[in-house]
Amino acid sequence: MDDNLKKIIPFVKKYKRNAILNIVYNIFYALFSTLLMVTLIPTLKVLFDKTKQVAVEPKYEDITKLGSYLSDYFNFKLTSLSIDYGIQYTLYFVVSIVIITALLKNFFNYLAANQSTILRNGVLTDLREKLYHKIIHLPVSYYSDQRKGDVMTKMLGDLGEVQNSFFQIFELIVRDPVTILFSLISMLIISVKLTLFVFGFIPISGFIISRIGKSLKAKSEKAQAEQGFFISTLDETLTGLKVVKSYNAEPIFIKKFNDSIYRMLKLSTSIARKNNLASPMSEFLGIITIATLLIFGGYLTLIEKSLDAENFIGYIALAYTILTPAKAISKASYQVKSGLAAAERVFTLLEQENVVMNKPNAFEKNTFDQSISVKNINFAYQEENVLKHFSFEVEKGKTVALVGQSGSGKSTIANLLTRFYDINEGSIEVDGVEVRDWNMHALRNLIGLVTQDSILFNESIKNNLLVGKPDATDEEIIDALKIANAYEFVSSLPEGINTNIGDAGGKLSGGQKQRLSIARAVLKNPPIMILDEATSALDTESEKLVQDALEKMMQNRTSIVIAHRLSTIQKADNIIVMQKGEIVEQGKHAELIAKNGTYARLVALQSLE
Repeated sequence: MDDNLKKIIPFVKKYKRNAILNIVYNIFYALFSTLLMVTLIPTLKVLFDKTKQVAVEPKYEDITKLGSYLSDYFNFKLTSLSIDYGIQYTLYFVVSIVIITALLKNFFNYLAANQSTILRNGVLTDLREKLYHKIIHLPVSYYSDQRKGDVMTKMLGDLGEVQNSFFQIFELIVRDPVTILFSLISMLIISVKLTLFVFGFIPISGFIISRIGKSLKAKSEKAQAEQGFFISTLDETLTGLKVVKSYNAEPIFIKKFNDSIYRMLKLSTSIARKNNLASPMSEFLGIITIATLLIFGGYLTLIEKSLDAENFIGYIALAYTILTPAKAISKASYQVKSGLAAAERVFTLLEQENVVMNKPNAFEKNTFDQSISVKNINFAYQEENVLKHFSFEVEKGKTVALVGQSGSGKSTIANLLTRFYDINEGSIEVDGVEVRDWNMHALRNLIGLVTQDSILFNESIKNNLLVGKPDATDEEIIDALKIANAYEFVSSLPEGINTNIGDAGGKLSGGQKQRLSIARAVLKNPPIMILDEATSALDTESEKLVQDALEKMMQNRTSIVIAHRLSTIQKADNIIVMQKGEIVEQGKHAELIAKNGTYARLVALQSLE
């Protein structure tokens, strides 16, 4: 059994009852499909007036003569009906058996389909739930090397492919093979010689079909990877549409997207050709088999006279009955190959190791009491260290500011303190406990983060702020907006705090979005605040108002402020000046100005005294 099939089984176990019922109903469907063809034989015999006359009711002897007993008993009933009511009523009787058999066949098909639907949709939902759980719990570092569109394709396209293809396996291993089995048993009962002749064609057909589908899985993997690429391109286009248009870069992105979809076209066309070949090829091979049967069966009926004409017609009907499930099996086997490729991609993500995890019995508490200590840390995103032998300490209630050129490692401190990434060497301690020993949720509950990019969701202003404190009241939300100098513009919106702000806050200005991000952190009211370029998107007037609010908010609160605008950190208890991941200066604003070093030069560049 394929490894990916084995991985699906635990998800199916939850729906074991539905799977078992589906199998049972499919067996009954297969049985009545065969009986439907078998019941044509007595109908033909009545029509041609060739029913065997049995005047005395037969008696059951043993299992070895069951077929003969059932045939004689059925003929006895037909003989009795013919004598008592006439041949027309006998015809009504055999036709009614055909109708009832057809009804039962389709009834069990309906029941099996219902159980399959519950099973397929249930497993798909559980897979989506588990996949989203994995996506949201994987560390930020994982997505640094991943295309967002590729992850989205695994959630949407690949899981859909798994649903559509894998659960055809129930038909592949139960309904269709059992239908073929019942049909073959009936065919053996009618004519052993003719059935053994049929068996010679089955291996040949199977070999031809398997050769056609051999390369399907590899092409499906390439097609799904390409789908991830063009979804990423679309996502990047929509996210950066202003940049694309302002630089007249539409032709570049159109070419990039078109190249991807034409590669996708080539792959999907190749896959479709092989899929499309499955059904006609299996049908053609089936017709060849039927044609050969007509020749050989005609010989047995007309020349050798070892097979009745009615039985031969019924036999042909049974042989043709095999064609439909045989076609379904060959087509499903192709789709399962596509499903295997999709499942492999899904399980690759599901089994992705989370390198940032809580330790067993991780430390947790809901207060911050002493200090944050960064001790001699080294950290590299790839190979070159971003931080080198970096150390500092901030006591409870104090404010530390990190300043320096872009790429000096300022934002990396925020990523490490919140444990988005784990350090390579050294340690970061919160209240004397290394952050890797903390329970991550407990640690992050103590921290409020306002990032350089205002990350907002396509929700109302209220719901965006409730991310910080889910049980907050409207009054608390309004208070937080006032502190962030955001309430004035929010109150002027048509629906106030219930106004939807669009995708990524697209209905708001940059400054408005940033103030909502600050309000969200204010609402959370954590003892530790990390402000990563928190005022970078504000205009001069808003910056001054928000800075006043932040200063009030940071009173008696431990704050780490990462700043580009040096005007925002002049009152910090300690200013750390960074360059290429190392500390070059630190001290209060006035002390650093007096040193006339790197900090003073940065201040001068920003036209500040």
